[in-house]
Amino acid sequence: MTLARQVVIQCEDGLHARPAMQFAELAQGFSASITLFKGEHRVDGKSIMELLTLAADRGSELLVQVDGGDEEQAMEAVMGFLAKTCA
Repeated sequence: MTLARQVVIQCEDGLHARPAMQFAELAQGFSASITLFKGEHRVDGKSIMELLTLAADRGSELLVQVDGGDEEQAMEAVMGFLAKTCA
């Protein structure tokens, strides 16, 4: 079962290099696939390079999609990170 949640980036600098790196490192700790969408643009949440291509500035709406064995834990962790860091 795939989980999906919306989040609006609220931090002043958006999802820039440092939080993107931290997000990717967190995501890599889970077996579930973690995908972020900004409109039609889709990226692998475990790849810092792909995350940076989102250009997720303040106010950007992202869809976080998680699928796999530990998807509930992964979704809780990444949404918690985004809430603490960028929401």
